[in-house]
Amino acid sequence: MKRCDIGIIGLSVMGRSLALNMADHGFQVAGYNRSRTVTEQVVQQHPHDHLHPYYDLQEFVSALQRPRRIMLMIKAGAPVDGVIDQLIPLLEPGDIILDGGNSFFEDTRRRSARLAEQGLIYFGVGISGGEEGARRGPSIMPGGDPEAYAAIRPILEAVAATAEGAPCCTYIGPDGAGHYVKMVHNGIEYADMQLIAESYLLLKYVGGFSNTELADLFSSWNQGELKSFLIGITADIFRESDDLADGDLLDRIVDSAAQKGTGRWTSIESLKQGVEVSMITAAAGARVMSNDLALRRQAAGLLPAQTVSVSAEDRAALAEQVRQALYAAKIVAYAQGFALMRDASEQYQWSLDLGSIASIFRAGCIIQADFLNDITAAFRKDPALPNLMLNPFFRDQLAGHVRSLRTAASLGIANGLPLPAMTSAISYYDAFRAQHVGANLIQAQRDCFGAHTYERTDRPGHFHHEWRNHQ
Repeated sequence: MKRCDIGIIGLSVMGRSLALNMADHGFQVAGYNRSRTVTEQVVQQHPHDHLHPYYDLQEFVSALQRPRRIMLMIKAGAPVDGVIDQLIPLLEPGDIILDGGNSFFEDTRRRSARLAEQGLIYFGVGISGGEEGARRGPSIMPGGDPEAYAAIRPILEAVAATAEGAPCCTYIGPDGAGHYVKMVHNGIEYADMQLIAESYLLLKYVGGFSNTELADLFSSWNQGELKSFLIGITADIFRESDDLADGDLLDRIVDSAAQKGTGRWTSIESLKQGVEVSMITAAAGARVMSNDLALRRQAAGLLPAQTVSVSAEDRAALAEQVRQALYAAKIVAYAQGFALMRDASEQYQWSLDLGSIASIFRAGCIIQADFLNDITAAFRKDPALPNLMLNPFFRDQLAGHVRSLRTAASLGIANGLPLPAMTSAISYYDAFRAQHVGANLIQAQRDCFGAHTYERTDRPGHFHHEWRNHQ
């Protein structure tokens, strides 16, 4: 038999789906899983002429043509290092390992350096789109050796989603760049989902919209500037009937949401880099708070709401206001995420092409949305654009929508609804354009209690003042 083009280690949902996608495109794929049972199930349930099962790691490696290309689709963390340890003795200089999981980018940088010492090439490959994306076409973010990319490019670009005829896959940058960009993609995803949830709260608890009305409303939104994968599936969720009881399924789902860590990583890295991504942080925090169900129930009976209870007399006007607020806040969230990537590009010397990154988010991934075409255009017009909100198109969009964001956030606060992402969005917008943010007082306080010095508006340098009546 002809040697295989690529091997996949890890044949659970994502690995299996990606292997079948590659096989569909004519590539000979070797499949291996630590559990023999998993491999056997894949072969029985998804037989494919181009997918070849292996039950011994040595035989799996030997079945691959040189340079060997092996993609790991396994749980991030220690399992990745464990498999790498097993592979190193079986590989030869020039062979390539690709990690397609949600690995932390610093781990990818470490592994890349370690394998380079062995003459091996390591790629951190961000993959977004879930099971369906992996099977039919995901967004792919490969980071690693630029010269070695030619050896994996044909496979990755063939299986990726397409937008306007172009594959949603592009070389991101060296070492951990691919996984970093995937991390920020997920952080933006957190903010996007939280904004939609907050819009739902406003419409349901202030406007009194039924699930059926919400389904129709979100369907209409998905025909305009908010058109996106998340808005589309949200409309469908509102229509879904419960298969275990009467009524709508959404109303039976516990008000608590889990997370896998990428949103939290994004927030932590932003603090390390000194870049403000308050909306992503707020979204991650909202999920943490949602998990305190028992404490929230206790607090609801002890802490008064003290709300103004502002009602919406014109429900159609409220719906349009929330739509505009959601769009404005979405712009701010993406502005934060891309600003974080720009800063990382400079700190790690990755030379990230933000226009190309925006273009591969247009299909296949969770945050795919029509307005990513506008983001792509913004960065291609001005690759040095420091913040998306300064682009003329988005500046005009915010000018027309930010009043609604301000009003919607105020309406939520008045009614006692938690809107951490929307309120963070308007605060970021105001701080970004503010002439005064109160930092002069903070400088004075730091100098007063700790002699940290302060800077003046009328002359250069750092100064210390002997503050009166300070004990």
